[in-house]
Amino acid sequence: MVVDKSVYVEKAVSHFKEGYNCAQSVLLAMQKFWNVENPLEPKVASAFGGGIGRRGSLCGALTGGVIAIGLKYGTNKPIVEEREKAYSLALKFYNRFKKDCGGVLCRDLIGYDLTNPKEYEKARNSNVFMDKCVHFIEKAVEILIDLK
Repeated sequence: MVVDKSVYVEKAVSHFKEGYNCAQSVLLAMQKFWNVENPLEPKVASAFGGGIGRRGSLCGALTGGVIAIGLKYGTNKPIVEEREKAYSLALKFYNRFKKDCGGVLCRDLIGYDLTNPKEYEKARNSNVFMDKCVHFIEKAVEILIDLK
């Protein structure tokens, strides 16, 4: 079955433009794609925006994707073998995201230190979130849909 990725990519971007952060936007789109309902969505991804609390660490689109993988392929049991599918897909997703986007750290990807109020204001005024973050959200959803 051929999937029209653009529908889910557009959903993710739409969520971002509505005001959800990058992690939440990816997670919400993948929740729809995989048809997995969870009352914790998008709440569980709230603190991952801006590279985890605006720290500039792992990109929120990346972490939102990893949360989505856990939602779909994770387990509630403390059995290592049952986590292997999620581990394998998370590693593939991480590596592909890094290759396609040129890195994994928010600070490096957008070029601003969001913990510094002046830098944060510069980032907001520069439109970097719409210029760059949208691209990372799109890439994350495309990669997740292609994962096997």
